[in-house]
Amino acid sequence: MNAVITGGTKGIGRAIADLLASKGIDLFICARNENDLQEMKATIESSHDSKVHTAVVDMSIKAEVKAYAQEILDEVEQIDILINNAGMFIPGLLAEEDDGALEQMINTNLYSAYHLTRSLLPGMMKQGHGHIFNMCSIASKIAYPNGGSYSISKFALLGFSKVLREELKEKGIKVTSILPGATWSNSWAGVDLPKERLMEAQDIAIAVWGALQMSPSAVVEEIVLRPQLGDL
Repeated sequence: MNAVITGGTKGIGRAIADLLASKGIDLFICARNENDLQEMKATIESSHDSKVHTAVVDMSIKAEVKAYAQEILDEVEQIDILINNAGMFIPGLLAEEDDGALEQMINTNLYSAYHLTRSLLPGMMKQGHGHIFNMCSIASKIAYPNGGSYSISKFALLGFSKVLREELKEKGIKVTSILPGATWSNSWAGVDLPKERLMEAQDIAIAVWGALQMSPSAVVEEIVLRPQLGDL
């Protein structure tokens, strides 16, 4: 099996990559940092029976996304799992955030998933199966404190997922929206909070793996995960 994970070197993306690799699934991982990609590739391939293909890609740039999709298709004929995980968070209020914040986050959080999915969908439709995961957020459901345009982009990503689900339900392709609350990642580095206050990235990976275990006749449409003590 082959899986594509965008933004796969850190946080939730890395946790998902590690778990899928432990199951023997070959990975296509992209990120913006070559050193992070090479470290991840070496670590995974030395400990798991999984081949890791890496690429430096800025997912906010349409041309790079489409070129990356073609690179994947030139390498393999079949993609079984697509995890649209690449994203960015710029905190702020709508009235105060820098000009261009919305465009930056729409490009990274929504358009990246849109363009990569559209590029890989023809192959999935031809093979008659596949599973697409879109990494949404609790901010896809509620206005996130100090979320500004981030919340707008994540609301839009959930809408994208819902449209995909309706269009692909008769094609044998599953679509799952993941909506995590606060999860330990580089975004939270240095925050003075007890470890148990936020979820572990591994928790999200376990949820993804559980959704992948369903029979062809069942799909988990949405997975909402929150810290046990609630949102921050």
